[in-house]
Parts: sequence; C-alpha cells; structure tokens
Amino acid sequence: MHEIIEKIEQAQLKPEVTEFKVGDTIRVHNLIREGNRERIQVYEGTVIQRQGHGARETFTVRKISNGVGVEKTWPTHSPFVSKIEVVRKGKVRRAKLNYLRDRVGKAAKVKELMK
Repeated sequence: MHEIIEKIEQAQLKPEVTEFKVGDTIRVHNLIREGNRERIQVYEGTVIQRQGHGARETFTVRKISNGVGVEKTWPTHSPFVSKIEVVRKGKVRRAKLNYLRDRVGKAAKVKELMK
C-alpha cells in the first residue's frame, strides 16, 4: 500500500522547482481563478518556514501589508504556484523564523547573504 501512495505522489511532483531556503525573499506567482477568468497575482515576502517533503512539501511566506503582518502557506508542487523567483538570499541560522512575527520595522529584516 505504501508503494502505491509513493507512486501517486511522484506523478504529482513538478519537474523543476526553484531552489530557495528559509530567510530568502521570494516572489510567488500565484494563479487565481475568478469564475471563468484566470490571472496571476504576485506575492513577495520572506520565507519563514519550509516543511514536509515530496508532494506534501509546503512553504510559508510573510510580508507586511499596510502595517499588518500577512502570512501565506503554499504547497511547493501546487499547480496554482506558476513560478517562484528569488529576489534576495537571506543569511539565517535557523530552520524556522517564527521570531519574525514579534518584530516590527527594521528588526524584522533578515540580513542579506553576500558572496
């Protein structure tokens, strides 16, 4: 039974997923369907967590909109996520950045990774 589930999940994986990590600032191009129309909406923010693996992998992006923190979670292999762009690489030392929820202004920024 376990092998059957794995084969079904393998078929649902995207062939290529943009490489990004926690702390990176990314743009998620989200496909939105309204009635019979489709449009792409761009959501830009900092990745605060990635969890799961395979077809069940998800990532959470946080941004500040009109002074209010907004978080959105997407499945990595979702057909509604048309494209992910990495705007800036972040330098972090943690796997999950939940502490950013309590920070405001400059304190909520992540240092940029310089190479």
